[in-house]
Formats: sequence, structure tokens, C-alpha cells
Amino acid sequence: MSIKSLLCTSAILASTAGVAFAETEVQWWHAMGGANGERVNKIAEDFNATQSEYKVVPVYKGNYTETMTAAIAAFRAKEHPQIVQVFEVGTATMMAAKGAIYPVEKLMNDAGEAFDGDAFLPAVVSYYETPEGELLSMPFNSSTPVMWYNKTALDAAGASVPTTWDEVKETAQKLVDNGMDCGVSFGWQSWVMVENFSAWHNIGMGTKENGFAGFDTEFSFNNEAVAARLDGIAAMSEGNLFKYGGRRGDSLPMFTNGECGMWMNSSAYYGSIKSQAEFEFGQTMLPLDTSVADAPQNSIIGGATLWVLAGHDEEEYKGTAQFLTYLSSPEVQAWWHQETGYVPITTAAYELSKEQGFYESNPGTDTAIQQLSLNTPTPNSRGLRFGNFVQVRDVINEELEAVWAGDKSATDALNAAAERGNTLLRKFERSAK
Repeated sequence: MSIKSLLCTSAILASTAGVAFAETEVQWWHAMGGANGERVNKIAEDFNATQSEYKVVPVYKGNYTETMTAAIAAFRAKEHPQIVQVFEVGTATMMAAKGAIYPVEKLMNDAGEAFDGDAFLPAVVSYYETPEGELLSMPFNSSTPVMWYNKTALDAAGASVPTTWDEVKETAQKLVDNGMDCGVSFGWQSWVMVENFSAWHNIGMGTKENGFAGFDTEFSFNNEAVAARLDGIAAMSEGNLFKYGGRRGDSLPMFTNGECGMWMNSSAYYGSIKSQAEFEFGQTMLPLDTSVADAPQNSIIGGATLWVLAGHDEEEYKGTAQFLTYLSSPEVQAWWHQETGYVPITTAAYELSKEQGFYESNPGTDTAIQQLSLNTPTPNSRGLRFGNFVQVRDVINEELEAVWAGDKSATDALNAAAERGNTLLRKFERSAK
């Protein structure tokens, strides 16, 4: 055989080998920045190392709202990823996007991947199921708000960890009297102080089972119980018992730098607090308003799930399904939970974390799970499924800021938020028909 023939033969073999071993790419658009973004990259890299057929490529697209907006625009342009991370308040919008999603349970079954919906924590999975029980998206980073506290500061002030709102006020006073700049703050205020306050006290946010029973729902969070609590918090601004620190996680430094002794926000700040705080800290359940309820009901989740978008080929979906199987495995989920503070999405991951001694070594890190599973969820505490709720949250945030500024009473602010929110609900209802 001539050198020319050998070269041709080698080229053909190389070409066919390249085809045989070409990796099918699966794009995963997400909203995890900073340390959590690095953890997302690690999950993808570790999966890619387990096989050679598929390559998962994580792409950071900004915050939750930006990521969802980018995915919608990309879908319209037919340049969308296979997987997109969407926060919980985008669920109704995704459900209404007919033809845009590939329900994850159907995907797993079509791809021949073992799938058991009963393996997931009920408080997590129920949020993302159809009325018939089909899982629409894969749970990934679910959290719930807890109360973080500076144990060092509480001990120095002779204060106990509060369990009620009356005790929160008393503890805040002791902290300030002992030299702290502020007693308590919180972040994601609509989620913590309206949505979860309502669920925790078994109060509905809206009609039609908080939107689960139909898009023709109306808001009911403008009630006396929520208004009284918000007015009480606003009154705590006097003497710096309470300080407002922003709509999302903006107030985290107020806690980690020792300015505020208590902070209510997501359990998923565990990794950040652990790396930033130079004091002993802990987390405990949300406080109970004893004027509203004798005992707490359960909290509701935040965070996000992974939605699979329609319009890709079968091989890409096989890779997507394999990756979701890997992602939801007990080992991966236990690692993710322990690193971040997000709840383990499966019972097996929770049990593995217990076996590994994580909760024993890190007391309080199971608080989120305890809150979510405290009682069987009611129609008031199952979660929310309101259309346009991303925009509604902006409305609630705006109105609450008027309360903190002293420009409105909580009743006036909540009435305005409900009225403006109902307009957005009707707009969504018309578009979803």
C-alpha cells in the first residue's frame, strides 16, 4: 500500500472514530453565581467524567428573572437550551407555555431512565406536579426561609433564641441595648414576610387554593393578620430593633458583619454565612405570631427546578435524562445540600446526610427540612401557583418599601398590592386561555 493510500485510510478511520465518539452537547442555563456557580460546574464536570457520550455545558445567565427571560427569548428564536433553571414563582408561567416544555417525568420514562416520584420529599415535589400527579420539572435547589442568629451576640446580651414574634422583639431590644446596631433584618421580603408568614400561620395568599385550583384566582394576602405583623415590624424601626436591607439577599452583610443579630432568609445562605461570619451562628425555625395561630403549620419552598424545553432531538434528550438521573442521585444531592444549605430533594439524600453525621456535626442544618415537613400541607400551605408572580413580587416589594419608609400603613400597602396584583393575574389568565 502506498503512503498516499495509508494516509487516506488513516484519515477515514480518524474521521469515523471522531463521529463514533463525538459527544452530544446538553446545555444547562442556570442562575447560580459565585460559589454556587462553581458547585454547578463541578456537578456537570463530574457527570461528564462518568461517560463519554454526552457533555453537559452549564451557562450562567444572571439572576432568576434574567435566566427565565433569556430562556423565553431563546425559545422564540429556536436557540434554546435543553435545560433551564426556573425559580418557583415562574412555575405557572412555564405550565402555561403550551408546547414549550417537555415534562420531566415523561422525559425520563421516554428515555428509559428509572424514575420514582415517591422518592422526592413531598413538600418539594408537590409544588411542581400537575393535578394528575405528573412531575413537570426536576427539583434541584429547593430552600425555605429560616431564622439565622448570631449566637455569640445573643449569649453576650443574655438573650435566648426566640420562638415567637414577641420574643423576637425582646431579643432585638437586648441586642441593641448591648451595643449592636440592629436587632433583626430579613431578605426576599415578599417570600419571607408575606408568602411564608401566611403559610406558617395557615393563611391563604389567594383564592382557588393559592392558584393551584385555577388561574381565575384572586389575592387575599391583604388581610388583618399579615397587616398587623408588618405594622409591628415597621414600629420596630424605632430604636433600630429592625432595619430594612433590600429586596433579595442584599442584607446578608448586615448579618455576617455583625451589624444585625438576627436575620430571616433562605436556608441556602448556609455556605455564605459559614465562609463569611467570624462568630458562632445558628439557625432556628421561623417565629410564630401567637395572636394569629397557636402552632405553626409548615413553611413553603423557594429556590428553583430544572425545566426541559421542547424542540431538541432524541439523542440530546437521552443525555438530558441521564444527567437528571445523576443529578438526583443520593450522593450528588447530599453533597449539594451539605455544601449549600438547600434541602435534599429526595428522602435517600436526607438519610445519607444523617448517616454521614452532617446534622450531628452541624446542629440546626436540618431546620429547613423540619419546617417543610412539620405538618401535612393544607391548601393554604402547599405553595403558590400564581401567574405573573415575578411581576407581582415586584409590586409587593414596592408597597412594602413604602411601609418601611413610613409612607403607608401596612393595610393601605397590602390593599394596593392586592389590587395591582389582581390586574396582573387577569392579564395572565387571558394569555393562558
